[in-house]
This record gives sequence, structure tokens and C-alpha cells, in this order.
Amino acid sequence: MNISLQNLKVKIYADGADFDKIIELNNNDLIKGFTTNPSLMAKSGIKNYAEYSKNLLSKISTKPISFEVFADNNDEMVIQALKIASWGKNVYVKIPITNSNGVSTKNAIRELVEKEININITAIFTPDQVLEILDVIHGKSKVILSVFAGRIADAGVDPELIINKIANLTKNLKNVEILWASFRETFNIFQSERSGCHII
Repeated sequence: MNISLQNLKVKIYADGADFDKIIELNNNDLIKGFTTNPSLMAKSGIKNYAEYSKNLLSKISTKPISFEVFADNNDEMVIQALKIASWGKNVYVKIPITNSNGVSTKNAIRELVEKEININITAIFTPDQVLEILDVIHGKSKVILSVFAGRIADAGVDPELIINKIANLTKNLKNVEILWASFRETFNIFQSERSGCHII
């Protein structure tokens, strides 16, 4: 298969919290955006979330970057999300599809979309989870749906089938992009494109 990464439609994002590595990758034309999360930051020894994020945004002002909330209930998620969103126009706020108790964060998602905050809804595993929030993710906000394809595959399920169903559910929502999360191997890039993803 003679396919160039430059010819792919799917956008490649870098995931991590190593400041210097992110700045280095920002100079790579193949990298179209970035995501990180509190766990990755902790592993990198970052003590001040806001300071680290603002420093990063002072170097990267155009490519999208997703920063995640810490909160575990809808009201606190919204408060934190508004603060994070204020750091830069290229910021997406990561909101888990459910909290640690498995309770839907639909109300927080609805409020943030109504406030036109760009969000990255993360830890999605099933089309039913997307179906539940379908009526609240349309609007002026840009919305990324991060489907944990790698973990789905680890469980013995074909992630392409899951993502294709989600792509069909959201095909009429022009503000929504699907992200293939938990990357495992280079072949995932080609799988993500053919299954309907916009980002990996």
C-alpha cells in the first residue's frame, strides 16, 4: 500500500504533556493539534496546571489544544471549563462523557455548547453514548468526540464498526469531528480515515 501521510484527510494530533516535545512537534506540519490530560501532566511532573497550560499557549496560538477538567460533577465541570476556555481561542475543553460514577455529563455539555465553548468529549466507547447527547452537541461550538478506539480493540471489538456508526449519527452536524483516541499502531491512522474519523 503506497499511501502518503500527507495525502490523508484525517488530521494527526499529538497526545502528551512533555513541554519541549510539544513545542518541537508544533513545528511539524503533519501535526495539526494537541491533546493532554491531568494524568499525563502528573507523570511529567507538572505542579501548576494553569501555569503550564498558559506557557504552552504562549508558544502555540493557532493549532487546537485540548485541556481536561478535574471536576467530577456537572456544575464544577462548567466552572472549570469556562476558566480553561478563557486561556486561548485555540483551546478545547475536555469533558468526560460520564463522571467517575458512570453518570452522564450531558447537562454540562449542553451548558457549554450553549455558551459556545469548544469542547472535546472524551472516553466515548459506544454509539449509544453519542446518541444520548446528540440533541445537545449541535450549535456554534466546535465539538470533538474522542472515541477510545484502542481500548475498544483491546476488548476484542472492532473499533471501525463503532466509529462508523458514530460517524453516521453525526454526519449532519457540521460542528462535530470524531477523534480516534488511544492510538496503538501506525495502521490505526489508515483505519481511522476509512471509518469516518476526522482526527487521530
